[in-house]
Amino acid sequence: MAPAARDDLVVNDRITIPVGELRERFSRSSGPGGQGVNTTDSRVELSYDLARSASVPESLRERMLDRLRSRLVDGVVTVVASEHRAQLANREAARERLATLLAEAAAPPPRRRRPTKPSRGAKERRLTAKKQRGRLKRDRRGGFDPE
Repeated sequence: MAPAARDDLVVNDRITIPVGELRERFSRSSGPGGQGVNTTDSRVELSYDLARSASVPESLRERMLDRLRSRLVDGVVTVVASEHRAQLANREAARERLATLLAEAAAPPPRRRRPTKPSRGAKERRLTAKKQRGRLKRDRRGGFDPE
């Protein structure tokens, strides 16, 4: 694997996305900035074609596509950043957001929980609490007095 260029997006130790595979679109933002918002294209949409990328190992691609299924449009994942006034700051925010999203999608599944039985003490405490609660409710009822 060749060393990463300065502009490449490093997701984790196994995935580095070349800058050529990222697509940026700029548009006017609706955030802070006063009249400047009306004239500068500071909002950034960063798109990455996950389904057809050669940067993702085949072993991870299926897991990532499955986990990001709700965010994909024809295999392309898109993140948006418009919280900063400066376009450069929004570009950095979008790159960080995409890297985090892809890293979480590529993470191995959590280990399966080994089922355990409740201990004898836990069972006894549960039953004691149930009896106490029933007693409390029964005492609240009070008897019917026909007089």
